Formats: sequence, C-alpha cells, structure tokens
Amino acid sequence: MKRFLMIATLACAATATVHAAGAPAVDAPSCRVVKMADPGWTDIAATNALAGIVLESLGYEQKVLPLSVPITYAGLQKNQVDVFLGNWMPAQRTLVEPLLKSGAVEQVRANLPQAKFTLAVPEHVARAGVRTFADLAKHADRFQRRIYGIESGAPANAVIKKLLAAKSHGLEGWTLVESSEQGMLSQVARAARSNDWIVFLAWEPHQMNNTFKLVYLDGGAADFGPASVHTVTRKGYRAACPNASRLFAQIEFTAPLEHAIIADVTAKKDTARASALRQLKAQPALLERWLAGVTTLAGTDAKAAVLARLANP
Repeated sequence: MKRFLMIATLACAATATVHAAGAPAVDAPSCRVVKMADPGWTDIAATNALAGIVLESLGYEQKVLPLSVPITYAGLQKNQVDVFLGNWMPAQRTLVEPLLKSGAVEQVRANLPQAKFTLAVPEHVARAGVRTFADLAKHADRFQRRIYGIESGAPANAVIKKLLAAKSHGLEGWTLVESSEQGMLSQVARAARSNDWIVFLAWEPHQMNNTFKLVYLDGGAADFGPASVHTVTRKGYRAACPNASRLFAQIEFTAPLEHAIIADVTAKKDTARASALRQLKAQPALLERWLAGVTTLAGTDAKAAVLARLANP
C-alpha cells in the first residue's frame, strides 16, 4: 500500500511538472506596471505606442518616462526603467556593452534588424559631388567644417566626436554642432530651402526620409557600422516577469510600420497611440507572432484580449 501511494504521489508530481512546464508563465501583480523610456525620438514614440496598446490590452499598465539615453541606462541599472526599445547599435555600443558584459542590462533581441544610421546630405549637395565620407573634406569650406548632430550626451554624437578626434576621412578642424533632434532638422530644412550645404546625422525609420530629399553617405561603415535597433531590459526582468518578457522577446517592427505612424504624427494627423491602433487593426498577422505563448496578466487568452481592445478602443 505504501509503495502504491509513493508511486501515485510521484506520478502526480511528474504530471504536475509536465503541466507546469507546458503552461504559459503568469506574471506576478508586481509586473503590472511596465516602465519604458522615451528619449524624445519619433521612432521610439511609435514603437512605445504599439507596445503600449498590446500591454494594456493584456492588463498591464505602460508608464513611459521621458529620459535621455544615458539617463535611461542609469535607470535600467537602478531598476527605475524596465524596458527600452531604442538601443540603436552600434551607435550606443560604448554605452551599453559594459552594462551587457557586467549583466547590469540584458539585451533581448533586435526589434528592427535593418535600420540606417549614418551621416547624410541633402540631394542638391549629393548632386554637386558629395556622396561619400571622403568627399566631405574636399568641400570643407562649403560645410563650414560643421557636422550637425542631436542632443548633447547622445551616443551617436560620441561616434561623430570620435571620428573627428581621429581626423578620419580627412576631417581635420571640423566640429560637431549639438542640438535636439528637432533643432538639427530645422537646420536641415533651412539648408534645403536655400540650397545651402549641410551634413548631418540621419537615420531610418524617421520622417526626415519623407520630408527631405536626402542621400546617405557611403564609406562610414567603420564608424557607424550596419545599424539595428534592439530591445533591452533591466537585470532580472526576464525572471521576474516571464510573460511580459516573452512578449518583448517576440515584438519585431518593420520600417514601413514605423514610417506610417511617424508620418501621421509629423503631419499632426493623429497621435502616435491612435495611429498605432489603426496599424495593428490593419496588420493582425503581427499579433500572431507577438502573442505566441503569451497570456494576459490574469492568465487568459492574449489574442482574444487584444482583438477585443482593437474592436472597442
């Protein structure tokens, strides 16, 4: 009898283990609020909006924190930020690699595998003969030996400072003009209107690719490398919140998807959230991939919850 009970107990335990292994992980209530960073970039506003709609449909609460990139990584280390969708690589390499190696931050996946991130010029400047990094030095006076970047402290600016310090591509005596994203683009707009010369930091996806006729310069791969955008989380987030982590491990965007939202926002046609909602309604196949094996915070069907939210926003 004792032997029978022991066998039965072991069998039940084994069955429970199998069911537990096969069952989706349900997050604790402490995972309900998902803190995400936004450096003020239009592409991250778009991706945060897409992720936020899904999270809130699943019973989570998205809290978006307006933080610069360096402060975002400090926040990840201090558990003040859970998830950041804007780890542009290799532009942020010097900032993020030490944190990845120490385990202070965890890189989840590339959420936009094929992006662009390098220097660009307006089309009229390219037509005049500037198509590579090497061409810049040949026309230094036309550019007033200036490269326009984004906000001070941004890792992308550090890449530009490094190549200027090394006098790469013959860029001796050049300076970086730091500004906000919008400040830089205002300079580009003025140059485009007056046919002046300007070289600036550019990336895709971004509305600048639709607003301006611009040409990305060749020859900067050693400085900027092939660009991709990654999702990173704070240390231990995957173990603490496995269900939300699974969602972020499966979220991947496309340039056309982000462009559509950015275009709506830039044209003041819609908010990022309203545009993202419309895009998700139009592309249900995205949800199939993003929600595979994911549940709501309460442990119920994720796809049904998101579709219900999309039907009744």
